[in-house]
Amino acid sequence: MKLKISGMSCGHCVSHVKSALEGIAGVSQADVSLENHEAEVTLSDQVNDADLFGAVEDAGYQAEAG
Repeated sequence: MKLKISGMSCGHCVSHVKSALEGIAGVSQADVSLENHEAEVTLSDQVNDADLFGAVEDAGYQAEAG
């Protein structure tokens, strides 16, 4: 699943978003790109989109379906 992420400006931001997404049960991997302002999330189990968006927002960024 792809997410558009806004508010990232550096490598630390990328790391913060990656950690937030990978901290969700059912997410096996999150590849976050600062250049494209996107996250490619690989799921190992079913996860609600709202949980993904919420984790990114709790980390201080904005997310939407990409």
